[in-house]
Amino acid sequence: QMADPFLYNTGERSHYGCLGHEVQIEYLKAYVCRPSFFTDKAVIVAHDVFGWRFPDIRYIVDLIAGHGYITICPDFFKGTEPWKSTDHWPDFPDWMKNHDPMKVDKEADVVLKYLKEQCGAKKIGIVGFSWGGMAVHHLMLKNPQLTAGVSLYGRIVRDSEERYSLLNPTFFIFGEKDHTISLDQIFLLEDKLKQYCKVPYKIKVYPGQVHGFAQLKPEDMNPEDKPYIEEARRDMIDWIKMFV
Repeated sequence: QMADPFLYNTGERSHYGCLGHEVQIEYLKAYVCRPSFFTDKAVIVAHDVFGWRFPDIRYIVDLIAGHGYITICPDFFKGTEPWKSTDHWPDFPDWMKNHDPMKVDKEADVVLKYLKEQCGAKKIGIVGFSWGGMAVHHLMLKNPQLTAGVSLYGRIVRDSEERYSLLNPTFFIFGEKDHTISLDQIFLLEDKLKQYCKVPYKIKVYPGQVHGFAQLKPEDMNPEDKPYIEEARRDMIDWIKMFV
């Protein structure tokens, strides 16, 4: 029995009234939220397997925009179906084959171009959750236009040295009780980054936290997890503010 790699209990999600709006950028749909004042700083949010319309991800977009960034979550699944909590776990590997978090370069370029040309963005960071955390790790190795990244509980893919030569500052957030990522894998990541990485990086593990912990809306949080969720979000925003 394989452990469900990205699936955490989405449970019943409360309805969320979004602050932003949807736009069409070339062949991509995206959700955008802007701060109330002009800024030339932007953040791309890479969603998890539940896609760009999932209420939790929209809440995060609005949250980051509230800190003064033009924030955008494009549909990295390009109009195809996101995974749903009602889907059958044995179908997940096939679904993943058609939704590869390492094949996001073209979409990232489309969004970067839009942010620079249409929104006047000069500095752009990226934040991603779970599936999106893997996408962030990949993009921070490949795309120098991204001035900083935060990867939240992206599954660690064992790979070559190339997995550790990050181009710009990257922060990795993990939950201690994540059933998809072992502490050994996290220690290995830390060792390899020490060896190969030439830019600032940080790894932090949040006590008692499970996969998906940092994107819950306030009304969906357990009281005992709340301090860690809030800390992880503060840390995420602080990293972005330091470099973007």
